[in-house]
Amino acid sequence: MREAITELLVGLPPTSNTTDLLLRTHTADPQRALYAVRGDGRWRDVTAAEFLQQVSGLAKGLLARGVRPGDAVAVMSRTRYEWTLADVAIWFAGAVTVPIYETSSALQVAWILEDAQPSVVFVEDQQKADIVLDAAGRAGRSDATTVVRLTGDGSGGDETLTSLTEGGAGVTDGALEAARSSRGLGDTASIVYTSGTTGRSKGCVITHGNFALFAVNTLEFLPEFLKQENARTLMFLPLAHVLARAVQVVCFTGGIKLAHSGSAAQLLEDLTTFRPTFLLAVPRIFEKIHATAGRRAAESGRGRLFAAAERTAVAYSRAVDARGRGGRGPSPALRASHAVFDRILYPRLRAVFGGEVTYTVSGASPLSEHLAHFFRGAGILVQEGYGLTESTAPCTVNTVPLTRVGSVGIPMPGTSVRLDDDGEVQVKGAGIFAGYHRNDAATAEAFTDDGYFRTGDLGVLDEDGFLTITGRKKDLLVTAAGKNVAPGPLEEKLRENPLVSQAVVVGEGRPFIGALISLDREALGPWAAAHGKPGLTAGQATTDTGVLAELQAAVDAANATVSRAEQIRRFTVLDVEFTVESGHLTPTLKLKRAAVVADCADALEDLYGSAKRQVR
Repeated sequence: MREAITELLVGLPPTSNTTDLLLRTHTADPQRALYAVRGDGRWRDVTAAEFLQQVSGLAKGLLARGVRPGDAVAVMSRTRYEWTLADVAIWFAGAVTVPIYETSSALQVAWILEDAQPSVVFVEDQQKADIVLDAAGRAGRSDATTVVRLTGDGSGGDETLTSLTEGGAGVTDGALEAARSSRGLGDTASIVYTSGTTGRSKGCVITHGNFALFAVNTLEFLPEFLKQENARTLMFLPLAHVLARAVQVVCFTGGIKLAHSGSAAQLLEDLTTFRPTFLLAVPRIFEKIHATAGRRAAESGRGRLFAAAERTAVAYSRAVDARGRGGRGPSPALRASHAVFDRILYPRLRAVFGGEVTYTVSGASPLSEHLAHFFRGAGILVQEGYGLTESTAPCTVNTVPLTRVGSVGIPMPGTSVRLDDDGEVQVKGAGIFAGYHRNDAATAEAFTDDGYFRTGDLGVLDEDGFLTITGRKKDLLVTAAGKNVAPGPLEEKLRENPLVSQAVVVGEGRPFIGALISLDREALGPWAAAHGKPGLTAGQATTDTGVLAELQAAVDAANATVSRAEQIRRFTVLDVEFTVESGHLTPTLKLKRAAVVADCADALEDLYGSAKRQVR
């Protein structure tokens, strides 16, 4: 059984908690601007002292409301500064934060209210307040749930951050400190419900030790961009996702300036005006930026130039990898070509990220190896990592000096990673959660006898300790001929084509492997215009010969990476969009395979019942 281990770099006293780390940086330089808030079209700095004053006021308000150490308090909102305020205030009150995705339905919220039993729920606006009140009724908790608005002035009589703070005016500093300091590393900091790619979500108990040890060790493990002067980041992933909050704790601990962007429509402008130095992102962001850059180049008549720049970036990055393994590295001709594009084209790509980003961290789902090489070759290093809700944050990551593109890196400090006989990745260490809330049976099933968490993912560990994820154990397709096929790598390769929004590889119990493909609406219009088909609709595109030929090329490219038995034999183009709202993607844009297969049952039967889209 192969195993890779990285020892803990920094320890903490067991009586400490996450807020101790925050206080250390925020009291060291109270006038330092550690936050930026967007308002009236500009960024306004918030000092460490201002932040602590706001947090303390809200925490006192929670104590005045009857919240006690260990109690649950929920937050349902888009990513925004006030989310962070509420989160830290909950911890200052000694309570437990329960994030709720802002896209959740009343039925999903009702389950969380029933299971976690929060007495207070922070909501972003009236729409979410209505959902929570509906959910509280369904859960039988209408009389036990107080809703507090993160926005608004309370003119309608609603409880707001202002009124909550005013209500805590009588709580002493001593009482607040007693509540804050009552928590230790072993105490629960958050109950994070899985985003639900399968079945009813489970509440993962994340401790202060999980967050705090991750933070102090990550700063030492990734110092190149976390400890650089004037480090700052723009958080746009959902704060309901544990990875976003874990990185936020890193920012608290390292004194890294933090801003928030909760709107996809506003994101590009926020990037260019805030100018972060590093970013946390998911693969879909990189896919969209790559596709948009290529499309705009084609529209401006520079499509061939962009294609050449892309080939050069990928070749350059691969050559850098080869040098790291004893190869010769980039040739003089490749270095010269790369230098030319680094003057005329790559800066435009970097400008999309704000112009000052040199490092990014990608997580939540696999990133195409091609895209990782492309962005690195263009001057934006993508440090891909791997983790689950149950591991709090990445349990493996590519560091700056130790990067192997295509892998998800080496174990984080204090983490041991091994593979069982079936190739399942098992993890033990500082970031692994304490168990599932009020679900002892699920907790027992999730761990081995010697304390390793069973991730359910399949992987390979190389001789240097780099982990590569090859698929999801439950996602493995077994064809009628008994061939095991991992759909993930094929789907990643298909998504490299700009016309492909999502791809679902199918074939469980079937005579061959097939694929369901949804089109990228944004890319379709410019593609159609460039191919003499202006006005082509998504519905028409599902049977258009030109579109099918383009997709056939994408299928051929994907098939070239696997054995014949694993190749996609037929595909169907769907006139649907897979979105978070449709229930086919998680809030971090991971595909809900079971939901897609169930909702596209007719298309699936058509795929196997006829040969409309036959691979050559």
